[in-house]
Amino acid sequence: MDIGNLQMEQDMEDDVKFVVNFPALSSSALTSGKIEKRRIPIPPHRMTPLKREWMSIYTPLVNHMKVQVRMNVKARSVEVRNCEETEDIGAVQKSADFVKAFSLGFDVADSIALLRMEDLYIDSFEIKDVRAVLAGDNLSRAIGRIVGKDGKTKYTIENASRTRIVIADTKIHILGTFQNIRIAKDSLVALILGSSPGKVTSNLRQVSARQRERF
Repeated sequence: MDIGNLQMEQDMEDDVKFVVNFPALSSSALTSGKIEKRRIPIPPHRMTPLKREWMSIYTPLVNHMKVQVRMNVKARSVEVRNCEETEDIGAVQKSADFVKAFSLGFDVADSIALLRMEDLYIDSFEIKDVRAVLAGDNLSRAIGRIVGKDGKTKYTIENASRTRIVIADTKIHILGTFQNIRIAKDSLVALILGSSPGKVTSNLRQVSARQRERF
């Protein structure tokens, strides 16, 4: 072995000896110690459910997300902020999304998925954004087509697209991944435009089958 190769190996050994392992930065260090706050407004009709389910909402936020949270009854809002114990830099935003989902009408069991999974979103739209001329009985029939008898059509769309859907007056909220939201939204739009529930659910099953084959 020549002198050049020996020198190169020696230099590499010296580099290995002086490798520095930097410790992971804490959440407070990443935010420069600044307090991050969110205030989530709660609609009047969701205040009673919020009070009833408060411990189910409060517990995962404090125990798992390590944030501080309080219910402001006078302002009809929930306030969330980080603290010294907060470990995840995105904990405040995730907590706010969780509370927001509940305020829109999703169950706690469905909303809590926003704390555990990274790729979940909420998409909201107005029924009149799809078909502006809908009003009165026509609007009621469109909502009836979406819900179906005893909620059957809505449940079918939810199960096939792996989403959760909330219909609040003329607003529709969808919770799920980006791809699954698009599948559910296409079905809802078709129903609003007048397609029969049977045709929509049949097409939805075909799309779902193709999705399963792809993955």
